[in-house]
Amino acid sequence: MSWHESQPRVSPVTAGLRCRCPRCGESPLFDGLLQVRRRCGVCGLDLRAADSGDGPAVFIILILGAVVTLAAILLESAVGPPLWVHAALWPVVIVAGAIGMLRPAKALLIALQYRYNAREAGLHDDG
Repeated sequence: MSWHESQPRVSPVTAGLRCRCPRCGESPLFDGLLQVRRRCGVCGLDLRAADSGDGPAVFIILILGAVVTLAAILLESAVGPPLWVHAALWPVVIVAGAIGMLRPAKALLIALQYRYNAREAGLHDDG
C-alpha cells in the first residue's frame, strides 16, 4: 500500500500525541525510542516514506529553551540558590523534557505529512 490512500481519517493530533499510525491510529508508530516502523502492524501502511527531518527537534529546542530559561530566571529571582543547584537541576530537566517531547512532536509531524500528502520537493520537467 502506498503512503497516502483514502481511508477513514484519524486526527493527526490524536495520532501524533498517542504516537500511533497516521492512517488507522492503532499500531505504535515507533520501533524503539525514535525509529519509525517500516510498516503499520494493523493497516499495513508503508511508513518508509515517513521522514520528519529536523523539524521536531528545532521546535523542541526553541520551546524547551524558552521554558527552561524562564524557569531558571524565576528560580534565581525567587530563591537565589547556589550555582551548583542550577548546574545539577537544568541539565536533567532539559534531557527529560527533550526526550518526553520529541516522540510526540515527531509523530505529530509525520501524521500531518500523511494527512496533507506531503512529499519531498524535487525538480522535474513538465514539458
